[in-house]
Amino acid sequence: MAGEDYRQVSFDVWQRMAEGWDRERRWLWETSHAVSEWMVQALAPQPGHTILELASGIGETGFAAAAALGDQGRLICTDFAPNMVQAARAESQRLRLGNVEHRQLDAERMDLDNDSVDGVLCRWGYMLMAHPAAALRETRRVLRDGGGLVLSVWGSPKDNPWASLPGRALLECTGASPPDPTAPGIFAMADPERTRSLLAAAGFEVRRWENLELSWRFQDFDAYWRFLTQLAGAIALSIANLTDEKQRALRARVEEVVAPYRSNDAYEIPGLVQNTLAA
Repeated sequence: MAGEDYRQVSFDVWQRMAEGWDRERRWLWETSHAVSEWMVQALAPQPGHTILELASGIGETGFAAAAALGDQGRLICTDFAPNMVQAARAESQRLRLGNVEHRQLDAERMDLDNDSVDGVLCRWGYMLMAHPAAALRETRRVLRDGGGLVLSVWGSPKDNPWASLPGRALLECTGASPPDPTAPGIFAMADPERTRSLLAAAGFEVRRWENLELSWRFQDFDAYWRFLTQLAGAIALSIANLTDEKQRALRARVEEVVAPYRSNDAYEIPGLVQNTLAA
């Protein structure tokens, strides 16, 4: 899919996902807080700093950094989907975070000055962008000397069955060919060497790298299916585009392939992310 076509599809996906992510923010944080906390600790924001969060979604990672910035500091919380920006804004207002600025922003074409931020956070964003190399060059441009970038991407498909198993079942159902592993998507930066190469090409040096395990817990298969159809990004949109008959067939197949992760009615499906500090 060409870059601009992909951008429009991705925009539509995340506009639609915002409501579910906002509704389930507490559960999402319970699942993923260790990832965000690692990122904030690695970035080590200081009072008075300006921190930019890219692809913020509902904003939780940046919010975890905001307390360290103090009244004189600023978090610029951004996403390219305005529904996500609105969800994050409403939450920061509820939390009374007075040092947060919300913006709709395309990470590949930032409306920010050179050398204007002290640090950048991006959880699960670069891998979904049409041109991550361009986004990383833009990140380098706006980052002041001595500032750090902390990013998180998903590891390999085999380490993330919560996403790869339904993805494979979807391909079986539709008869589609497997995507190019470097095409924008959840596993586009699963190869550590690709991530390192993209960072180096943008002028970054890796300072710290760590894999973190997490588990997606669902009270029953209905909860997992709601996750796949309401929160799971491109997978959710692909499922929505199937006929009712194919959706039923896919649901049955997904329930079959994730059965090894079932205990009584509940499911616990592992995941793994790769967190990186670069400067």
